[in-house]
Amino acid sequence: MRFRSLLLATTALALSAGAAFADIRIAVVGPMTGPNASFGDQLKAGAAAAADDINSHGGIGGEKIEIVVADDACDPRQAVSVANKLIADGITFVNGHFCSGATLPASEVYEESGVVSLTVSTNPQITERGFKSIFRIGGRDDQQGPTASHYILKHFLGRKIAIIDDKSAFGAGLTAEVKSALTAAGQPIVMEARINAGEKDYSALITRLKEAGTEVVYFGGYHAEAGLIMRQSADLGLKLTLFGGDPLSSSEFVAIAGATAEGTLFTFGPDPRKNPEAGAAVDAMRKRGIEPQGWALYSYGIIQTFAQALGKAGSTDPQAVAEALRQGSFETVLGTVKFDAKGDNQAPGFVVYKWSGGQADYARD
Repeated sequence: MRFRSLLLATTALALSAGAAFADIRIAVVGPMTGPNASFGDQLKAGAAAAADDINSHGGIGGEKIEIVVADDACDPRQAVSVANKLIADGITFVNGHFCSGATLPASEVYEESGVVSLTVSTNPQITERGFKSIFRIGGRDDQQGPTASHYILKHFLGRKIAIIDDKSAFGAGLTAEVKSALTAAGQPIVMEARINAGEKDYSALITRLKEAGTEVVYFGGYHAEAGLIMRQSADLGLKLTLFGGDPLSSSEFVAIAGATAEGTLFTFGPDPRKNPEAGAAVDAMRKRGIEPQGWALYSYGIIQTFAQALGKAGSTDPQAVAEALRQGSFETVLGTVKFDAKGDNQAPGFVVYKWSGGQADYARD
């Protein structure tokens, strides 16, 4: 496979340069506990699978990758605490964080200390601050929002649409993008609301939605709250079409929403499981009983990208690795990864998916 050939070539270059690798530890940081722990499981599974594959082929410069797992619970304060602990432990490469609200403050700590991080977080500000040590392997909300808005304007123009967010950096940022595009196109918003993540009773919110005659809800937030809103809406006699961002890709959304998940729409990157480059990784993970859904292969791709950047740099010096990330291109399960001047992947993209029969697949455009 192309990415493996490149990895072996760059490893050989590092060896010929006499670079000494030791204790190549990469931290995987995300919500390992709490309502978003399924995403942490995906990050952890993908990273572990990638490290195992790379290590089984000689590692990097003869040294193996060690994955260190850390839990931020998607909490900004805990994320900062985790970042400081990783730095104190001498870890200089981070796969994470997951939630934008955790990534934003943690990345400030990493930037100050020269720690290099690759993230899947989508808030645009993550790479708009001029930081040199953070890179994003997925897409941005100012790409995700317009993808959702285009679909809404094509399929739900003139319908009664409400916008709800969970006050998080991710949720608020994403809904702002969608609202801006819908408003610019002349699509009225019949209601706007904000919820507190972790709430269990949405009856007051649903009453307001019913009074506004809401037919479609665009939701900026995570799967647990989205699932409860849909289930409780049905219980109160309100039939809705729900549209959300990438967290609704989790099968846990379907477990929570039950039958009301049917027809729910969400945006996510093109399914990497369909990439020819991902075939061996997908097969290996499935043999372990792990379905590489959601962010698992993105995490796998992050570890591959780190490994190839280390080989290109011929060093474990974070500054040299960051420079290699800025200058190089990397062959991964996601396809070719190449970062722009801000640290964003140049070709991530978003598409629209629909839940149907407990399965998510591309929606008709």
